[in-house]
Amino acid sequence: MAQPTSGGAPGADDAGLIADMARGDGAALATLYDRHGQGLFGYLLRLAGDRGTAEEILQDTLLAAWRSAGEFAGRSAVRTWLFGIGRRQAHNRLRGKRLEWVNLAEAPEVAATAPGPEAATLAGAEQAEIAAAMERISPLHAEVLGLVFVEGMAYAEIGTVLDIPVGTVKSRVSHAKTALAAELKERQ
Repeated sequence: MAQPTSGGAPGADDAGLIADMARGDGAALATLYDRHGQGLFGYLLRLAGDRGTAEEILQDTLLAAWRSAGEFAGRSAVRTWLFGIGRRQAHNRLRGKRLEWVNLAEAPEVAATAPGPEAATLAGAEQAEIAAAMERISPLHAEVLGLVFVEGMAYAEIGTVLDIPVGTVKSRVSHAKTALAAELKERQ
């Protein structure tokens, strides 16, 4: 499969693309891939640990999205829905293997987002230090931090992707930040 691009800004018409996919429009799937493929691939690469497996999971994800487009109810953003499908496909593919979080430095370039309050937690740390610390914290913590920092998802979106309540997301992010800060401090 070709490397995804970050074409077109995602927006309200993503739901229209899903409706078009449900009617069998392959071009709608291609447009959805252009819009969300890069971020989704980066997330799957970090979950899978190698490019080939991530590409296979991405294909499985797109096929599952194609097949279930008619069931999309709009309870979440299309992007969140895709990431949730991708996570389930990764877990299905990697069942029996413990999911490990891959070094963020190995992930493809993703669009930069404006710094948020999380940035204060990591102020002063170099990217290589952060990547190394991410490898030392639990995969559960690394996954939630990746969704916040790399994918720029809101807590509600993360809750949808991980299929957990927003309160649990907040707790995991807080614990993950604490774990990451402790790892960074320990190495200084």
